[in-house]
Amino acid sequence: MGRLARFAWSVLAYNVAVILWGAYVRATGAGAGCGGHWPLCNGLLVPRAPTVATLVEYSHRLTSGLALVSVLVLLGWTWARTPRRHPARLGAALTVFFMLTEAAVGAALVLFEYVADNASMGRALFMAVHLLNTFILLACMTLTAWWLSGGPPIAIRGSAGRATAVIAGCAGILLVGTSGAVAALGDTLFHYGSLAEALRADLSPTAHFLIRLRLWHPVFAIAIGAGLLFGAPRLAVRRWTGRTVASLAALQLALGLANVALLAPVWLQLVHLLVADALWIAFVILGAAALETGRDRIADCEL
Repeated sequence: MGRLARFAWSVLAYNVAVILWGAYVRATGAGAGCGGHWPLCNGLLVPRAPTVATLVEYSHRLTSGLALVSVLVLLGWTWARTPRRHPARLGAALTVFFMLTEAAVGAALVLFEYVADNASMGRALFMAVHLLNTFILLACMTLTAWWLSGGPPIAIRGSAGRATAVIAGCAGILLVGTSGAVAALGDTLFHYGSLAEALRADLSPTAHFLIRLRLWHPVFAIAIGAGLLFGAPRLAVRRWTGRTVASLAALQLALGLANVALLAPVWLQLVHLLVADALWIAFVILGAAALETGRDRIADCEL
């Protein structure tokens, strides 16, 4: 089981890398590098004389294909090595399901031409849905790896208070994530020469809706981040999970401020997304530990 658990964690890490590369595709406007074709690239299996944008988009498709292979291998290996009713079986099956929906959303972005300079409401909605699906996918991967590493099943009965807190925390992080996806799209499509100019645009009633929506992301981030800073250590039954979530929440708030001050350069957007993914994964682990079977109270203990 040790090798299988390590493989599950490596699949999670690889998929985070694929997500970051996808964000780079969006941030650099390379999403149209393969034209309006999917799964082919400019109508070909292997593009000829590709541009830089084509190479970026095509490499993302290749790494995404390998991500699908990795979760299929994880599913088969998990079902072969675990007994019936083992929670990791459900986690691995849901991982494959949400990987397929992830591919479907990505394909729709290309086929509906919600790429490059498209600034429509449809693209904003698709970006929000894409982020939600991505986070649910990461949660399924994380729980699968957690259960394969010996984590007990989750028990909601008798844990109503903790379950409510975990659900509220998940909902809050997802809200911040979806608003962040829309804000990142606005940062990609609209560029300003200074922070003062960007702030004036945020507050202008005549600004593009993506710019006006961008203002909500820091509001949600500060509120939810503060809640995680103070609430995660109290919810955690393993101290390290609470400390990790609180530390990542503080780091994410600092990176958010840096993004605003520096007008969201691509490299900082990627770092911001990486920490967001890490925070989400850490909170999923915190929640799974808080709702472990047999726990009837919140207690401080070390793993």
